[in-house]
Amino acid sequence: MPSTEELWRIVQQQQREIRELKAKLEAKERQEETRVQTTEAKPAEEAGEVQELKRQTSILAKELEKMRTLLVIPEEPKYKSMYGLGPAASKVYQVGRGLSLGGYGEGHYRVFTGDQQGSKDTADFVRLVLYTGYRFTDNILFNSELEFEHASTGKGGEVSVEFAALDFFLDPRANIRAGMVLMPMGFLNPIHEPPFYFGNNRPEVERRILPTTWREIGVGLFGELLPNLTYTTYGINGLRATGFSSDGIRGGRQSASQTKAEDLAWVGRLDYAVPFAPGLTLGGAAYLGNSGQGEIKGTNVFTQIYEGHLQWHYRGLEFRALGAWSHIGDAGKVSRAVKKTVGEEQFGWYTELGYNILPWLLPDSTQYLAPFFRYERWDTLAKVPAGFADDGRFSRHLWQFGVNYKPIPNVVIKADYRNIDADRGDLADEFNLGLGFIF
Repeated sequence: MPSTEELWRIVQQQQREIRELKAKLEAKERQEETRVQTTEAKPAEEAGEVQELKRQTSILAKELEKMRTLLVIPEEPKYKSMYGLGPAASKVYQVGRGLSLGGYGEGHYRVFTGDQQGSKDTADFVRLVLYTGYRFTDNILFNSELEFEHASTGKGGEVSVEFAALDFFLDPRANIRAGMVLMPMGFLNPIHEPPFYFGNNRPEVERRILPTTWREIGVGLFGELLPNLTYTTYGINGLRATGFSSDGIRGGRQSASQTKAEDLAWVGRLDYAVPFAPGLTLGGAAYLGNSGQGEIKGTNVFTQIYEGHLQWHYRGLEFRALGAWSHIGDAGKVSRAVKKTVGEEQFGWYTELGYNILPWLLPDSTQYLAPFFRYERWDTLAKVPAGFADDGRFSRHLWQFGVNYKPIPNVVIKADYRNIDADRGDLADEFNLGLGFIF
């Protein structure tokens, strides 16, 4: 398909041709009026010429309308992940020039069962997200995500920018990204659109140990080092240790809002698509940086986070496994500063398996129906600093099973059951029913 600029040049040329044909036609019609007034007979060849001019003008007008339609309504992009972002977030990379719009949304109904401990059932439109991108040139583009959470800012919801960055394409091996960037860790932080993960809730390991959704201010490189080997690396502002708690580092995210940048950090990721095993991807990521931000006396709070992941898509089979470990330096000083026990070490891992069974039941169907199972294990107080007590409430196991149904690839309906156990204390089980979509 021609580019936007090529289409525009074609439209301009056709407009010129139509103007020329109309001018010729008007001249012929004026000659006809003169003949009528003087009762002069019209030659047969001139009558045929007038009809031919009308025919050519009509054909060009129809072609021009088609070109205008292509300019206003571009070809529907393919939904595929590009440059470390989700399929809907990647639409801007398929635009020749100008504006790109996309987004996603999801809502859940949650019913607590068993040992509810006072928990109440809830229904929530969790988030509506708008992706806005703009391609300035072949080599420079802007991409962003604006999120509306929980339907209203008046009831605990908020509006926030999830990412907003400029990409500068230099070479397939090295391109620049700068702005508010998503941390390239785990499966869900870069790609968290509802049709592309199982269950209504994101994996807890990717919330507690890898604090999805995690974004910071930064600049870095991304590209393909070798065939099938991709990377992303950023220099960013560090975490803020005064936000750490017994529940992990999640509260230390600064999210690019009035960010403390006394301490900086580095994050990097590698992924390898195994060529002799179609659908198999192996990868890992690391985060290193100080988190003190000058707010905790006598320490820089050196923070390390590492994760490894494996994903295999083969025919109807979808398998994922991820493990993560983190270490917080001088966790004792941090604990005293925040007046909570902050773990010196945290860990978590999970594995999940799903299978699209519809090809077996309805071979001609293009829909998708995948039962799945997920197991998770995590502990945000895996090792506590000297003088502080462990708390079994933060050491947990999760068993989850459910089903994802997609009538079309853009829309998903989900149902799942989650059983969560802690080493100490009771937690309610959950039944979740929800929907999600991308556009």
